[in-house]
Amino acid sequence: MFILTIAVFLSAHKSAYAQEFVANVTLNKSQITNTSLDYLDDLVPLIENYINNHNWTDHRFEEHERIRMNIQIILGAESNANFDATIIVTSERPIYNTLQLTQLVVISDNAWRFNYARNRNINHDLLQYDDIASMIDFYAYFLLGLDFDSFSEMGGTEYYRRAQGVLDVAQSTGALGWSTGTGSRRNRFYLISGVLSSSHDDYRRGMYRYYRHGLDLFTQNPEAARNNIVEAIQLIRDSRRQTTEEYLFDLFFGANARDLTSMFLEAEASQRLEMYLILTEIDSGRISEYERLQ
Repeated sequence: MFILTIAVFLSAHKSAYAQEFVANVTLNKSQITNTSLDYLDDLVPLIENYINNHNWTDHRFEEHERIRMNIQIILGAESNANFDATIIVTSERPIYNTLQLTQLVVISDNAWRFNYARNRNINHDLLQYDDIASMIDFYAYFLLGLDFDSFSEMGGTEYYRRAQGVLDVAQSTGALGWSTGTGSRRNRFYLISGVLSSSHDDYRRGMYRYYRHGLDLFTQNPEAARNNIVEAIQLIRDSRRQTTEEYLFDLFFGANARDLTSMFLEAEASQRLEMYLILTEIDSGRISEYERLQ
């Protein structure tokens, strides 16, 4: 199984006060040649402190339950401290009763433009658009939605709606990357409208079943876990058949394709074939990975 290992032991999700995220930010400024921008490295602790020191929910988190959030910022064009950038956001989820983490999602977003002058600060205000804070707020709430969805059925709705609220405020400003007209359907608008659409309810139920009744159970009872995962992927397939949108499905399988294959390599031949047929139907771009199940 493709996993990340960390010294954690998950007992019960959300059970003691702590901030929700452990964020790690990296900055790639290799395309920036302006030597007067020596202060750019200050952006890293600014964003890390903003994420790690804010209480994003009213729920209780123990230290080992905090969401591992990784952000890579790749700076591109710059003019008068205005930057075009790509942001890559990932989150990792503990696997119940193990010392392991699994990746929940990897999102690459290349439609970010912000101003960053020396000694700038950022503040959390959901009623005002801020070209840095709003971007971080949107993805923080989306990742919270994913995390809660993976521990309780449809549990992330509140946080997806908060992300939607961030998007609504940002859209009213005409800022880059917040509307439907960005030239791609793999953007913030379609991400949040998709996950909140009733046509994706089975996708969300399947995701919950995959993580909570599949991955979390696998080390104790692989056979039962596999049966639950088959049901989970069938739900996701049913959801996929109801829509032409691919973004959410691509994010899910991008994070889980290798784990899915690994968990079924030792399954009965009939179950391996069943999974192969379902996976190649709904995630045809990764057929080479799923061919290991034949």
